[in-house]
Amino acid sequence: MSAPTTPLSLRRYGAGDADTLLETLADIWAEAHAGHDDVARAGFTPQTLRRQITAHARRDDFTLIVAFSAGHAVGFGYGFRCTPAYWYGEQLLPAIAPEARDTDSLAGICELAVRTGWQGRGVGTRLHAALLEALHTEWVSLLAMPGDQPAQRLYHRLGYRYAGPYNAGPDGPVLDLLLLRTDF
Repeated sequence: MSAPTTPLSLRRYGAGDADTLLETLADIWAEAHAGHDDVARAGFTPQTLRRQITAHARRDDFTLIVAFSAGHAVGFGYGFRCTPAYWYGEQLLPAIAPEARDTDSLAGICELAVRTGWQGRGVGTRLHAALLEALHTEWVSLLAMPGDQPAQRLYHRLGYRYAGPYNAGPDGPVLDLLLLRTDF
């Protein structure tokens, strides 16, 4: 497939916009994760994404960035500012490096998804940069599937470092908790 040549634009949205974009976001997420059996086995589905976004959009600091090309959404990312205790959880908190554990400047990035035809073209990197600028925190953290090598390569290239295993609930999967110290 040849590289898309249509210009890309990024738009920022807040908590009040999430509901109207929910189906588009779920569609992008489903396409981006098609064929990733580990994601489905871990219990992550478009329905769980809808619930997750709806719950997170109740936060005043919810920030959503959507990438558009020719009027069509091709990717998105979202996150919010939070406390270390909220993001890492009480069990993992003691294992986090003190400077990231004791900060009052942390954001969690919850999702970053790009349509298949747009992957590997810098869209995820641009979405990530726009989220960092909008959230403007000293530390950023995200969770990644351990076996998702393309995502792991992207996050490593962006400067994230492994901080430990994160258990997503008593019956949930173990994910990689990744941390990035920003330049802000």
